[in-house]
Amino acid sequence: MTVLMIVESPKKAKEIGGFLGSEYVVRACYGHIRDLPAKAEPGELVSAVSSDFVARYEVSDGSSRTVAALKEAAAKADRVVLATDPDREGEAIAWHLMQVLRLKAPQRVTYTEITPKAIKAALAQPRTIDMNLVHAQEARRILDRIVGFKVSPVLSNQAGQALSAGRVQSPAVRLIVEREREISRFVSRQHFGASLLLDGGWSAQWLVKPHLPAGEKLWLDGDIATRVAGSRLLEVVEFEDSQAQQAPAAPFTTSTMQQEASKRLGLGAKASMDAAQGLFDSGHISYHRTDSPNLSADSQAAIRAYAEAAGLPVASEARRWKAKAGAQEGHEAMRPTNMAVEVAGETDNERALYQLIRARSLASQLADAVYATRRVKLLALDLPAIGGVPVHFEGRGRVLISQGWRVAYAGDAKDEGEGEAAEDAELANPIPVLTPGSKLTATSGRRDDKRTEPPRRFTEAGLMRELEERAIGRPSTWTAIITNISSRGYVVPGGPKAKYLVPTKTGEAIVDALVGKCQFIDYGFTAGVEGELDQVAAGNRPAASVIGTSWRQLERELSGLQIASSIEPQHPCPDCNKAMRQRTGTNGKFWACSGYPDCRCTLPDAGGKPGKRPEASEHRCTKPGCGKPLIHRVKKGKTGHDFYGCSGFPTCKASYETGKDGKPVFASAK
Repeated sequence: MTVLMIVESPKKAKEIGGFLGSEYVVRACYGHIRDLPAKAEPGELVSAVSSDFVARYEVSDGSSRTVAALKEAAAKADRVVLATDPDREGEAIAWHLMQVLRLKAPQRVTYTEITPKAIKAALAQPRTIDMNLVHAQEARRILDRIVGFKVSPVLSNQAGQALSAGRVQSPAVRLIVEREREISRFVSRQHFGASLLLDGGWSAQWLVKPHLPAGEKLWLDGDIATRVAGSRLLEVVEFEDSQAQQAPAAPFTTSTMQQEASKRLGLGAKASMDAAQGLFDSGHISYHRTDSPNLSADSQAAIRAYAEAAGLPVASEARRWKAKAGAQEGHEAMRPTNMAVEVAGETDNERALYQLIRARSLASQLADAVYATRRVKLLALDLPAIGGVPVHFEGRGRVLISQGWRVAYAGDAKDEGEGEAAEDAELANPIPVLTPGSKLTATSGRRDDKRTEPPRRFTEAGLMRELEERAIGRPSTWTAIITNISSRGYVVPGGPKAKYLVPTKTGEAIVDALVGKCQFIDYGFTAGVEGELDQVAAGNRPAASVIGTSWRQLERELSGLQIASSIEPQHPCPDCNKAMRQRTGTNGKFWACSGYPDCRCTLPDAGGKPGKRPEASEHRCTKPGCGKPLIHRVKKGKTGHDFYGCSGFPTCKASYETGKDGKPVFASAK
């Protein structure tokens, strides 16, 4: 008996084929084998049939040979198993395979790790394709294409260059644009603090808040701050000597993995997901597209057993974390499939990411880190009260006394400005044991001059965190979002080491054209659609209602779209400066002004760009009532031409063949 198992990638096929019996033939479909038409008019994309939406699909470019090979393999098999990824995308791929290969009763199996145990367990529990998941994926794809096919042409026509809008990409660009404008509007304010240095090398900071006027958050009087910094005689009014415990972070979700890989390893969103895909396909980690911060009971037990055997401090109980609202917890958090494997991966990125995933997973089941903490509050005895409030200082310090989970994982890396300075200061502040009522003398003091800082631009990691917080898109879509908005020139790298996302004028113009006109760019609306798609996946709502609502909403909104006039045309008209657009006529491609009919400027095509305006000849048009100069139009090549056309085109469309002497043949007038 021959069993054909179809998976997405050849690497996965090779790995699985290595531990299944000889009766199994494992082949790769290389992802989606068909999709919505690459080019189609909006009305052709989907059609309304009995209040339902039916998508028209076609085999993707480059998939024909794969489909033919799979059909041949399926014809020889006694049973076909569709073993694509365990999510909506994987379920849709399985459904497309069933449709295109014309499989009558394929078996659907899913697994979250590529190990002999997991694969064999999956094969023992086959099921049919979950059409609710397929409909949810299909609805998402159609909604994304509706926006692209209906909104993008409107923007492109108005701007005179190829522009695109997207159901999730446009809100992402909006986040970056609004952050940039917030930075531009920001006005820095100078404010002050004060700190004292005491015997033993520890410091205490002035508690400013009790002295602030109502409604004010900053101390603005530098002279008073200078006097406060001059205090030397102090009394201990409070002293706390205690311990603080710090629990480890949860194992990685897709989002937290991408963020940490960005900050710690310098990997972009695509690079980190490519590395994770490679590790999963090779059987080294569990499924990498997950919203769940928790491990399965079996995985927890395995990690705890490994830690105990290695002599590591294991937590008294298995740990669990609360998932974010709206998280899809169908799969456990990311983890190694075998904790005993310390190094895995075929590339540097894969090996670095594997070590990060392994350390985070191991740390998640270890004991808390324990710190000895001290806090002291001091009263300035040699200063008068400010506004009737005595002057107090506070010192904080902590020392790590039990590493706990930190033996395996150093902790999450910090983005610039994420508070690492305050944490470092506490660790470096050796406060001694003190007694309330005792007197101290400061050895020196300083006024702390500060300035308020503008909000920071988004890094890739920061944008993914913001998208997650706002429930825009899903972990599997964030990489594509960042790739799309970058490749299309709506954002560019900027700032120190070019690690920040900066909007371009084109990105800003698209956002300005859509905000207030189209609901899909509103953060709450976009998140709401994600919730509706979840309802479709759960079988609680028909996909047609989600698609239909957005379709009708967009139809009403299109008439109000207007691209910002500030956008620079890619190819400005030499007569009116409006955008030139490429057209196709009876004699090939040419460029015409988007201001037609007010501006009738046309230019020849020169390698996909507007060419130079042809010079008028001494010959004139013979059409009655015209008499305008003729232009000799010549284009060499297989699809070339050689004729004389009236300079009054398109009002006068007269044309003449070119004679052997290079002059127009007036008898050939058309």
